[in-house]
Amino acid sequence: MIEPPRQQVPGSDVSTLLLLAHGSIDPRAQETTRELARVVGLSRAHRVEVAYLRHAHPTARQVLHTLAGTGHGRVVVVPLLLTSAFHARVDLPMALSGPGAPVPVVTPVLSSPLHVPDARLVAALRRRLAELDVEFDAVVLAAAGSSDSDACRSVSAMASALGADLGLPCLAGFASTASPTPAEAIEQLRLAGARRVAVASYCLAPGRLFRRAADSSTAGGAVGISEPLGDAPEIVGLILERFHEACDAKTGTGTSTERP
Repeated sequence: MIEPPRQQVPGSDVSTLLLLAHGSIDPRAQETTRELARVVGLSRAHRVEVAYLRHAHPTARQVLHTLAGTGHGRVVVVPLLLTSAFHARVDLPMALSGPGAPVPVVTPVLSSPLHVPDARLVAALRRRLAELDVEFDAVVLAAAGSSDSDACRSVSAMASALGADLGLPCLAGFASTASPTPAEAIEQLRLAGARRVAVASYCLAPGRLFRRAADSSTAGGAVGISEPLGDAPEIVGLILERFHEACDAKTGTGTSTERP
């Protein structure tokens, strides 16, 4: 349901922030996204909405049409996507198209298309691993997986960055489509000498692929599996930065430029 607008702060930006998540048949995914929106909303004075690409409502078109009908101006869309894969390249433009709706400003997805991992994502992953309160000597970064090789390379780059930050071996594992699986990545690390392998969940919310990655990790003998990134402070900060970059952009429509 669309929330009523918050009281505006005189002289402040009037853009609406729309968090666009993938969506899942698992209701916990939508609960996690709504909680993230709530926390983001606590950090600013204006309106924060949520929409989904698949499996849940409202859709982005529904939210955009509602906002247009209530006289709202510019909408800044922050896609809750960690790679520039099919959903970012195909589903996202389709979700935002349609007659009569305001043309939104779309920021980059949370990850870098240049395979340069954002330090805040690394910090959020490390935060969730620390919450496991277990000892480990190697890590698997478990992601959803994609047929897009560029998306898989960005996950591998994030695994390398996380491993460098922890000072431990770290490999990417994929819940579907790509290889290795989390269990296979755990085995590779064990063959290289690791004894206690933890799994860092590279997803924003629980869902089918999170469960699949968790099941594979358990079968592989992981000593712990971290929770999704959810409303980690680093994720909130990254979303707000994307929003403010878009608000500060000179053009009124299109895609804002991501800082290196």
